[in-house]
Amino acid sequence: MPQTDPARGSATNLPLPRFVSLKANEANVRRGPSLSHRIDWVFTKRNYPLEVIAEYGHWRRVRDMEGATGWLHYSLISGVRTALVTDGTVDLFSRPDTGSRLAAQAEKGVILRLLECNISWCKVSSSGYKGWVLKSGLWGVRSNEILE
Repeated sequence: MPQTDPARGSATNLPLPRFVSLKANEANVRRGPSLSHRIDWVFTKRNYPLEVIAEYGHWRRVRDMEGATGWLHYSLISGVRTALVTDGTVDLFSRPDTGSRLAAQAEKGVILRLLECNISWCKVSSSGYKGWVLKSGLWGVRSNEILE
């Protein structure tokens, strides 16, 4: 099957889908792309990773780790990349090698800032700790994605 270019957002011309993070401490997730649409729920975790799956003017349709979707105003999201720990506990190593020194551990639900990623590992930071974690234990980065 030939490789096709990813879809592009009509408002930003950025790839769809793409990962972003929540810029605000609180964000109303709406049923549709306007202030007149009902608020379905509220995100309350700054830096929470989200996937933008559609755009309409100043609105972005986002999906969270559980697969729930809704609309957020573009001012509430950031291009800063974060990821959520999905496994019980993940190890952060000093190098992208399970034989290297253990730098820290992060529990399920912890938000990590993505600094760079190769095909299997991501360099992350959180609460003053830095290290390399296996990408398979994270949500917020694609398995084939490289970040520099």
